[in-house]
Amino acid sequence: MKAKTVWVIWSIAIWQIAVAGILDDLYEPKDYTIRRVSSYDTTGGNLDRLVIPCGQTIPFAEIRGAGIVKHIWITMACADAMIRRNAVLRIYWDGEENPSVESPIGDFFGQGWGESYRMNSLPVVAAPKKGNAMNCYFPMPFSRSARFTLENQSESDISAFYFYIDYEQHRRIPDDLPRFHAWWNRSLTEPHAEGEDEWNVLGKGLKHPPRLGNNYVFAEIEGRGHFVGLNYYVDCPTPMWYGEGDDMFFIDGEPWPPRLHGTGTEDFFNSSWSPKEVFMHPFFGYARVNEGSGWMGRTHCYRFLLEAPLPFRESLVGSIEHGHANNLTLDLVTVAYWYQTEPHKPFPALPAVEKRQNMPEIRVTDMHRWRDAWRRDMGSGTLWGTEKKP
Repeated sequence: MKAKTVWVIWSIAIWQIAVAGILDDLYEPKDYTIRRVSSYDTTGGNLDRLVIPCGQTIPFAEIRGAGIVKHIWITMACADAMIRRNAVLRIYWDGEENPSVESPIGDFFGQGWGESYRMNSLPVVAAPKKGNAMNCYFPMPFSRSARFTLENQSESDISAFYFYIDYEQHRRIPDDLPRFHAWWNRSLTEPHAEGEDEWNVLGKGLKHPPRLGNNYVFAEIEGRGHFVGLNYYVDCPTPMWYGEGDDMFFIDGEPWPPRLHGTGTEDFFNSSWSPKEVFMHPFFGYARVNEGSGWMGRTHCYRFLLEAPLPFRESLVGSIEHGHANNLTLDLVTVAYWYQTEPHKPFPALPAVEKRQNMPEIRVTDMHRWRDAWRRDMGSGTLWGTEKKP
């Protein structure tokens, strides 16, 4: 049997296992009413879209009563190539002042750097054409209201914004039922004082201190709930492997070492041995990999803890090292997903749009300049590149 055929059979089997629970009670009676809010043309025409002018925030869906959002579908058109990073999605439950979801729309739906590409997990899907159909299947309960807004922080109008929000209308949803949350964060991390010594190339033998240290923090939650997943977007300016950093979850204020301490970035994302290939499973995967030398460039990893969410009673801090012992400069962007009872701790202010733009791409000419600087440091002359100073 050909390898490609075996892979297709295994892929189908994995998806069947993942969705089996959904099908188990499909025959049982449903005690709710299905409703939808969409961008359909109420005049009966075919202009089934909204226009969101530049600089404006549009509340594109406002639902009254109790219910559970079961599916969101969005697609849009804009002259701004970075609109997925420059448009901000916010969701508010039950009249709250601070949003429970705040993220650039592309990053929330599994597309980083303002790009459009396919993403195929169980709760978040970016579907054809070329990832332009953004879907979310996380269930989102509310007791009295749900409000969805999109802020266009671009300099161009969103000329076409199409959406569906499908939800179950219920007679009652308890106030203490955990609500869905998602938070976007970004950091250009600082290297270790001893240098960027990944894989001990520089012979420093760096060790992580026995504490949180300078880890990149992707979740800092107060309250009671459970953590369910992470989209992790890394832009790496070095050809060295970016993923020696360990994941660490500190639950309910526990001291070092935390009960959940990992062994490396790719290990948390359920892969191994410094991968560089697209792979998408319902729970984890690599939706985009870099195209540079070594591991230089952009990689998107995801992990959804659907089989066993991480419960917390008082707090949760989710973090990951940026390289072993936090020794690498990386451009890290994350969207964390969790459920918790309200009220929630307000998110830090979202960075201004100019602070959310991509770092410049490192090209072969930049690497050649690095080589020239190294040659000069070695005294110039005929040098291959593997020489070391005595």
